[in-house]
Amino acid sequence: MAAGPGSALAALLGEEAVLDGSDARWSRDATETRGIEGHADAVVFPGSAEEVARVVAWCYGHDVPLTPRGGGSGFAGGAVPVEGGVVMALDRLDRVRSFEPLLWRAHVEAGVTTRRVQQLARESGLLFPPDPGAPEQSQIGGNIATNAGGPHAFKYGVTGRWVTGIEAVVPPGEVISVGGPFRKDVAGYDLKSLLIGSEGTLGIVTAAWLRFVPAPEAAHPVVGLYAGTAEGCAAIERVVGSGLVPAAIEYLDGFSLSAAGGAFPGDVPADAAFMVIAEADGSRDEAATLRDDLVEVLGQGSVSVLAPDPAALWRWREGVAFAVISLRGGKSGEDIVVPLDRLAEAIEETVEIGRRHDLQACSWGHAGDGNVHSNFVVDPRDEAELDRARAGAEELFAMAIRLGGSISGEHGIGWTKRGWLERQWGPRAVELHRELKRIFDPKGLLNPGKKL
Repeated sequence: MAAGPGSALAALLGEEAVLDGSDARWSRDATETRGIEGHADAVVFPGSAEEVARVVAWCYGHDVPLTPRGGGSGFAGGAVPVEGGVVMALDRLDRVRSFEPLLWRAHVEAGVTTRRVQQLARESGLLFPPDPGAPEQSQIGGNIATNAGGPHAFKYGVTGRWVTGIEAVVPPGEVISVGGPFRKDVAGYDLKSLLIGSEGTLGIVTAAWLRFVPAPEAAHPVVGLYAGTAEGCAAIERVVGSGLVPAAIEYLDGFSLSAAGGAFPGDVPADAAFMVIAEADGSRDEAATLRDDLVEVLGQGSVSVLAPDPAALWRWREGVAFAVISLRGGKSGEDIVVPLDRLAEAIEETVEIGRRHDLQACSWGHAGDGNVHSNFVVDPRDEAELDRARAGAEELFAMAIRLGGSISGEHGIGWTKRGWLERQWGPRAVELHRELKRIFDPKGLLNPGKKL
């Protein structure tokens, strides 16, 4: 290991746990099409919370920026070392410290993947509901850092709802624990919730207590197809307004449906230009009753109502983004949130923003939450197109705020949305944010440039 941060860190962790920063994989994440790439002076792979603490202490003692990294599947540049320094990859923190299925809980380290936790629960008849994208790649620590969501957040909530305790390393290099293997705790300020969604700017999550629920006996998806956005969004509002609580309420706009519809596990009528996906789950009787109610409600004003196989449907849904990417080789995507009654406006204005920037735009997302994944289809080799997509993204953020929503529902602020939080919240709220950052990280070395 050459002289510099790597040499000193190798003395702390061992040569095998430290790389130089020459491999660009550790300097970018899934925001490549936004042109976001940093640089690392060293990449470290700690194997325990204590080793994480040693690295944080060294960085704090030498004024070196430190960027924590999970699976690198984020879409906001949160894991990109924009100010250089040390990248901390948490892949080796991959132990399940305990699993107690009769108590519906597990204690897992930050590098355990989402898929592994889901499988662990499933094998014991339990359910870990958070289902963000890239489950084989995304890690629990990163999911907590962004408070990741997914399709089933409508009924079950985002990642933070399923976290009862966190172990984290905070500056200048100390391991703390907040919460634990218990459901209720009002003993102090809610530091656990501060760390959830903080994107590695306040501390580095090293382990978490997760809770499960018994897996539903049955799950029945119902798909409604409509002539356009207005009809589809009206159907979504009818579902919510009727008091039905499906596990998921998803949508695809016309362009997304045309890109991915050929692989859909069912017949998509030629005149369908909007799709709504809802899923009924629960006991066999509950799920069957809810399915019938969804068929009735979604059937109003529809072109067609389908009941595809659940496994085939969700495999297809996971592939929608890839179908859109395949059109031109890339996409530039954002996640914004709007009130449910403004969803149709957000979907239609996304297309109009693309048109103004000479880009094909489309969207899909978690309709029940008003979470819109707006995308511009791009050629990732065309710098002019990428520049137009970045300009379009700024309009998307402004639109979300104007419609009474948020600039992010589950991807976080990261680097791509820097400067926008104050426009959404106002100066005093952001000032309180900055004060919290100073208390946790007075030198500003943890994931610098992110969140604020």
